[in-house]
Amino acid sequence: MKLTKTLIAASLAVVSADSVAAAFQLAEQNASGLGRAYAGEAAVADDASVVARNPALMTLFTEKRVSVAGMAVIPDVSLEGTATNNGMDPSVLDDDSIAPSAFIPAGYFTMPYNDRVSFGFGAFSNFGLATKFNDDYAAGQIAGETEIVTVNLNASVAYKVTEQFSFGIGLNAVYADAKIIRKFGASPTPIPASADAVNLEGDDTGLGLNVGLMYQLNADNRFGFNYRSETDITFKGEYTNELPSALVAGGLDGQVVLPGSVDITLPAIAEFSGSHQLDEKLGLHYSVLWTGWSSFESLEAKITLPTGDMGTAFEKTEDFSDATRYSMGADYQYNENLLLRAGFAFDESPVSQQHLSISIPDTDRFWFSLGGNYSINQHSNVDLGVSVLRGKTQNFTESDNLGQQWTFESKGHAVLLGAQYNYTF
Repeated sequence: MKLTKTLIAASLAVVSADSVAAAFQLAEQNASGLGRAYAGEAAVADDASVVARNPALMTLFTEKRVSVAGMAVIPDVSLEGTATNNGMDPSVLDDDSIAPSAFIPAGYFTMPYNDRVSFGFGAFSNFGLATKFNDDYAAGQIAGETEIVTVNLNASVAYKVTEQFSFGIGLNAVYADAKIIRKFGASPTPIPASADAVNLEGDDTGLGLNVGLMYQLNADNRFGFNYRSETDITFKGEYTNELPSALVAGGLDGQVVLPGSVDITLPAIAEFSGSHQLDEKLGLHYSVLWTGWSSFESLEAKITLPTGDMGTAFEKTEDFSDATRYSMGADYQYNENLLLRAGFAFDESPVSQQHLSISIPDTDRFWFSLGGNYSINQHSNVDLGVSVLRGKTQNFTESDNLGQQWTFESKGHAVLLGAQYNYTF
């Protein structure tokens, strides 16, 4: 195994992990939309969380609003080994839970400045992932631990052009942190399976923009559109491993610490939504959300060698495809205090069959959602939501740097639970 190959594995890992939306995208910016599978998010003006999905909707509020939300992600991503080419029993690949549970917080504030201008601020996440295998997992070179955490700080302003049309714009500061650990895994060598083949951690901050539009046909029918730009991220950190120097390019000591970086582009996102109040009790909402995953045309890893030279250690075409998410939901005003919600969504995967990995056992997903809102008093209310995600079964083969082939069957499902408190003042 050479250093270049090791950095290739590290680079791929940055976009290789299972999450609850396509690739490593997160839909969970609030709990109010969770109950309708996030249908209508660019058109429904439930609360201050409109900052995340369409800032133009802020012009519909005449009072200051605060929303604080928390979403629990409980994944069930399992692997079953079906074949190997090295004589090992495929059952050594079995793992009944490779994605740990996670908690996603979010907070928002909106404030009307006058009857036409509104301001808002939000702290939330659009991307995140985590997978973790046992240190002695047989296919350690393609497993290990992968984690990426992003925090989006968004400041927005909206302007009401007419009583029917408003637009909004937001500036996004995105902080991203990544951890990539790969083990040597089972092999015919005396090197322990738990030895680090890759240990790379890094972080960066990038800037982006989002633009929202809102048009009301009348008080009961509204359309919305939001576009979020790409954000360039360069993870800069340190690379180490626990391998003998004979397995590292150039004869470098296996314990050497080198500056490393991986460039990725968080993809652009566009959403079109409609919201229709059919009568005094029943509302219908829908969305089409597009994510520009084709921005992942290639990945490139760079290192600074002890000589001071900067080189490209890796460049590879990823062949991700743009993906679309379709959702439809409804709400029903059960009584004066209680609003009920339900929704369904289909979430496309951008990953081709040729690029499936145990670090990203990605698949198309179906969402089934229920939720509701309860008014505590004139100024405060709470939202609760739950979604059950069902993914397709996938079969694929991966090879490590020693030429060992591992064949898997993966299944990915999840349960999402959300709660949110909203206050108007």
